[in-house]
Amino acid sequence: MNHQRSPYRRVRPSLLISAAAFASAAYAAAGLSLSPLSESNKSVEWWFVFKFNAATYPGDESIEPNPGIFGGTPVKYQGGFSLSYAYASSSDDSLKMGLGCIGTSTNDPVGATFEEVYHGDCYYVLWNDQFYNDPLPTESSPWGHSKGMLAWDESGNGLVMQVSTPSWPASGSAKHPRTTDGNTLGCVHDDNVLVSQHFFSLKLNAADVAIVLQGLANASVVTDPNNPQIFHMGGPPNLQELAQKLGKRSTSKTVIKQVLSTGVTFISKPSSEHVPPWQLVSAELGGVPIRAATWWAKPVIDSTTMTSSIGCWDDALGQPNGVQIALSGTWEGRTIGFEGGEGKQFNHAKIGVSMDSQLPLCIFGDLNQQGTLNGGGGSNGCGSSQDGRGGTFYVLQDSALFQSLTDLLKGDSDPAQ
Repeated sequence: MNHQRSPYRRVRPSLLISAAAFASAAYAAAGLSLSPLSESNKSVEWWFVFKFNAATYPGDESIEPNPGIFGGTPVKYQGGFSLSYAYASSSDDSLKMGLGCIGTSTNDPVGATFEEVYHGDCYYVLWNDQFYNDPLPTESSPWGHSKGMLAWDESGNGLVMQVSTPSWPASGSAKHPRTTDGNTLGCVHDDNVLVSQHFFSLKLNAADVAIVLQGLANASVVTDPNNPQIFHMGGPPNLQELAQKLGKRSTSKTVIKQVLSTGVTFISKPSSEHVPPWQLVSAELGGVPIRAATWWAKPVIDSTTMTSSIGCWDDALGQPNGVQIALSGTWEGRTIGFEGGEGKQFNHAKIGVSMDSQLPLCIFGDLNQQGTLNGGGGSNGCGSSQDGRGGTFYVLQDSALFQSLTDLLKGDSDPAQ
């Protein structure tokens, strides 16, 4: 990928915003329903994006659009950054290298899909445990470690976009812009594009939207129904009622698992279910073995096998299989670091695959494999780190994407304990 040649020309802010608003108006006028977009006006059922870290594909601020399409100007990050990405969608389900910078135009999945909401006319809720005070304070346990956007139209049909990026997105509409920071990737004060990140978007019908809203409440996601910057309410009364329950810490210990209309399995872990998160996913999927790449940092949960001792467990969940921690991966001959840490070689995406080739499952989550298997002497006990936080997971069965993700995750592993 050529990082020196810019596919963009610089334009005045007013022209950039009006062009984006015009694209949204044209999309609505064409009678197209709200759904994930792989690029402007190209609707898909789902897409997945893996953004590389700065060690794998170093970035160049000079190729970023200035100003950012959703607000802010490119930041000169001291540690480096990367907006290079690979993506797949329901219309082309093998991972391939993307062009340009992710999230900075309507020519990529993240930018096109977010623009549909930001300059559109729909209802939305955004949540993020790391807003950095614009618009909400950063929250830790027992709040959910979850980030994303849910949007729907008058009929209740819409989309969800799960993200792993702190501090983005933090405004759902150009009518209510961020006041102290940018709202475009690469234009946010926090260097959330230094390490690897992931994005997943899925088309939803009204019943799906209701399920996801219930799951978000169950996971105690950080949002505020009274803040128009991240919350715009309307549509079917049942969805409005469910949405108004968000922004509160749930006391639930019930895991929600539902198969959505697309066949994607949705899982919501509540904060009060004090168990290792990826073992929970394994159990909820019937005991499938998983290889996962997350922000793997202290307190780490080591790789496990089906026979590993897990004292922090709820027998009602069933039996988990092994969870293998990916320490590195591979893309086009380049090694990708999959551990968590401060530096350009690390990873903040939360992605996994089944290790049973007969079950080609691709897993996209909110939670890192951090915490404890057996409690230990800490004051939090089995509630340590991500064991004690809520989050959601989307499980997609797709053979081509499964093979692509399996290849991406090939590399070194943490030895099983």
